[in-house]
Amino acid sequence: MSYREDQRRRAVATREALFKDPGTGIFFGKQRDFVLKDPSLNLWAGIRDDAKRYFSTNRISWWKGSESDPTGHLLSSQVACVNHLYSLRQRRDAAIAVLAAIEPTVCDVLPIDTGYVAFEYIGSRQYLKERAFTRGSSCTSVDAAMLGVTTEEQRILFLIEWKYTESYNPADLYIGSRASVYDPLITSEDGPFVPGITAQALYYEPFYQMMRQTLLASLFEKHREMDCVRCLNVHVVPKKNRDLKESVTSPGLQGRNIHDAWRKVLKAPDKYVPIDPSELLKDTRHLPDTESWLNYLKARYW
Repeated sequence: MSYREDQRRRAVATREALFKDPGTGIFFGKQRDFVLKDPSLNLWAGIRDDAKRYFSTNRISWWKGSESDPTGHLLSSQVACVNHLYSLRQRRDAAIAVLAAIEPTVCDVLPIDTGYVAFEYIGSRQYLKERAFTRGSSCTSVDAAMLGVTTEEQRILFLIEWKYTESYNPADLYIGSRASVYDPLITSEDGPFVPGITAQALYYEPFYQMMRQTLLASLFEKHREMDCVRCLNVHVVPKKNRDLKESVTSPGLQGRNIHDAWRKVLKAPDKYVPIDPSELLKDTRHLPDTESWLNYLKARYW
């Protein structure tokens, strides 16, 4: 059984207990047992109203959702990201604990978007010269961003991409309109990729997305976005999702898994950090008033 199918069955089995919703929501024109009839219930009750207001106020698009609600699809990685991280927006202690799990030198955290986490982050301006500049759609963004401060008082910008049940086929996405935007950045001498790299090898998902986010991180660092001196790409992938982790879809990349293959094309492989979601939040378990939130995440995702 694939990880996606396993999680779909788990979602349906726990749907009544966690959501009190019968399912049968509409997705691609059909009723689905893994899609909630009331999509707002896809967000944990402790953050639901605030998260919806945040997305609306910042004009952020919900994946397959509406202007006011997220998708009802229980396997949405965007919803998973919000359920895991939104609680950190007003919890300095928990935000520090999460960033320290990624980079142990972090001892403090600074706000972005009136909180310690910004969602669907695209930066202060269009560094990649893409046509659109809209949070959540039509341009390169990351699911979440956080700004940490190290013991040496250096700012690190953490760009967090969240995966859940995704897996990808080896489809070549290389076309001229994309190549004209990204290829010069990929092959640039001062870019983040190793010399002599074949740009076309990076146009296979998930590497196509990883390539764009790596370029974005490099430009953030170059232009000192949020006054950062370093920018890290954090790839949150469940360790059980082997369908994603162990499928190196590009014929031009080699490695034991996607993380190994990706590090091999980076000049600074330590700026790419893969991590399991439960590992990311492990140190929040010792903090006050986190039990309900973590129990929900454990019952639903872990």
